[in-house]
Amino acid sequence: MHTIPNDASLHVALPEGQPVLRTVPMPADTNYAGDIFGGWIMSQVDMAGSIPAIRRACGRVATVAVNSFAFKQPVLVGDLVSLYAEIIKVGHTSIIVGVAVYAQRGAREGGEEICIKVTEAVLTYVAIDNNRRPRMVPQE
Repeated sequence: MHTIPNDASLHVALPEGQPVLRTVPMPADTNYAGDIFGGWIMSQVDMAGSIPAIRRACGRVATVAVNSFAFKQPVLVGDLVSLYAEIIKVGHTSIIVGVAVYAQRGAREGGEEICIKVTEAVLTYVAIDNNRRPRMVPQE
């Protein structure tokens, strides 16, 4: 059984606004130690980051780089995982997006619900056309 960190310095509030993605990891998403597999989290981060990139590009994008990725705390089965994404920079064909991931846990055990920042990442997407070739990101 996993324990909930008692360190109050880890507890944070969710950011203002709505997350771009919210999900609950299941037992099938765990690694050999019983924590949520890092690749599952990376997949969720890529999906969340692509949403503002697609909107800004007004169409299809492709992930071309994971500029940084930091796992700060483990994600546990049953956590309510909220992913927040915002555009950091827009280039001619590329869009850089920052993603922050938070886990809300504790309420299902009958205890106090806490929120912990579990992951943060920066990814680069490129706007692509129907032939999968880079295209210009439209002006705002």
